[in-house]
Amino acid sequence: MENEEFLNVYRHSLAHVMAKAVIELYGPETQYAIGPQIADGFYYDFLLPEGKTITVDDFAKIEQKMHEILKRKEDWRRVEISKAEGLKLFAGQKFKIETCENLADDETITVYYTGDDYKDLCRGPHVANSKELLSTAFELRSVSGAYWHGDEHLDSLTRVYAYAFPDKEQLKAHKALIREAMERDHKKLGKELELFMFDPTAPGMPFWLPRGWKLFNALLAYWRGVHEKHGYQEISGPVLSKKELWITSGHWAHYQDGMFIIPSATEDDADTYALKPMNCPNAIKVYMNKQRSYRDLPIKINQVDVIHRKEKSGELNGLFRVQLFRQDDAHILVTEEQIADEINDIMDIATEIYGTFGLSYCAELSTRPDDYMGDINVWNKAEADLKSILESKYGPDGYELNEGDGAFYGPKIDLKMKDALGREWQMGTIQLDFQLPLNFGMKYNAADGTEKQPVMIHRAIFGSFERFIGIITENFKGSFPFWLSPYQVGIVPIRTEHNEYAKKVADALTARGVRVEADYTDDNMKNKIKRFKVFHDPYILVLGDKEAEAGTVSINIRGGKNLYGVPLETLLAFCDEMNAGKSLELISEMPE
Repeated sequence: MENEEFLNVYRHSLAHVMAKAVIELYGPETQYAIGPQIADGFYYDFLLPEGKTITVDDFAKIEQKMHEILKRKEDWRRVEISKAEGLKLFAGQKFKIETCENLADDETITVYYTGDDYKDLCRGPHVANSKELLSTAFELRSVSGAYWHGDEHLDSLTRVYAYAFPDKEQLKAHKALIREAMERDHKKLGKELELFMFDPTAPGMPFWLPRGWKLFNALLAYWRGVHEKHGYQEISGPVLSKKELWITSGHWAHYQDGMFIIPSATEDDADTYALKPMNCPNAIKVYMNKQRSYRDLPIKINQVDVIHRKEKSGELNGLFRVQLFRQDDAHILVTEEQIADEINDIMDIATEIYGTFGLSYCAELSTRPDDYMGDINVWNKAEADLKSILESKYGPDGYELNEGDGAFYGPKIDLKMKDALGREWQMGTIQLDFQLPLNFGMKYNAADGTEKQPVMIHRAIFGSFERFIGIITENFKGSFPFWLSPYQVGIVPIRTEHNEYAKKVADALTARGVRVEADYTDDNMKNKIKRFKVFHDPYILVLGDKEAEAGTVSINIRGGKNLYGVPLETLLAFCDEMNAGKSLELISEMPE
């Protein structure tokens, strides 16, 4: 059971047991569709008899029936049948019939029997007898709607999810992890901390609220500072462009389904426009704005304009999957000889940025997809170049290979990182592109007097600001580092007669670039402190007679510690140090 392959077999077998249990409870008219294993268990999709439903209240009886079935210790049998036999065997089961009909006439079909009364179309493998599953720990966890084949025009099914682990201790540990993940859910925290919102009038398009926009801009300012040091030049370009641009770039042929298109009012399609799903054509047009020389290269262009990508409504997920976002984009135009140096520099940037958040990363190389564009020899060279760079930086076994998952215009390196819960996220990407420079006729004057084609490197480090903020919101559980917090210091005058001193402290902090919020109302001190704590403000200053007379502050530090009688200049020094050093920890001790 420690082997992942065996664990998948057990989970998949339990899915069949659940299907058998549901059929026994809800009747033989129950239509059962598919039931695969998943990362922490399994699910099965059903079309229930008319008038019948499965709710959370039904979970106990389904689990009880599953345990009853396991105690029967039934044998499992694998049988090979023909398509014709499958159509006969599954008469009355519409989803199994459809699956059989979609197979070739001469294809051999495998059926698994659990006991003599339950059968399922399945490639397997499965357990030999249900007694193998008696020691497993499983628990139904949720029920939701699902469409057959994920198509909203087809049957609406009931999907029942379950956890499944080798034993009760592992199930218990996983449920604790899930509870922790729910507490960290960025959608929940985003609402509580008043960072962002969504509205049905703009599906998947976040509204940044004042607090969230402060955080966003703090992150953007940091990002800009890093790129300034590495010689990048920021541009901004149109969000809306004519169809002809996207035809030239290849997006019209390869990415049209993911674009928001504004049709032409005329029949000749001359005025068809599309919202940009990517920034690369903007960077290309800026590059081509004037004649370029080899002396100009590399040219590093970065851009954080709004882009749009059309997604299915069921795929939208808070800030993780949106239809409007700002990619932390850059496009670098280089000679072939400069590729290795620039990609190494990009990886240095990634190491610096991820390290600022206490995150580490690993690299994955994705190679030529089936719908690739351009000359295969150029692809082979590009892939060889990236492999050489990765092996030089990490060694031959220091990166992962993902065959066939490159972009249509070139191979790519994806940067993956792990968060506080151990979850892996695909974040940055570095894509080598020989195709778009060719499509657009991009040139530079070479040292030998000839015209040559530059190579374009597409890259992002965050992936998008929106998604990255969602990830770090969960990683930090809403308690952002001081330098990134929407408001860094909350100020609580104990009574209104302390407002004058509170204003003096607020002005001193603001002058040092610290984001401050103060509550000058006559409300109770405890209520004021509580409001700031709800927003996870790192420092809450409590100011009364003693502080006003001595020119000090008392600090309620996020996490529960307090400092009293801190000189104002010491507070300012604390803030300067945490902002400048991008510290992950709050200063909580007075200097010696």
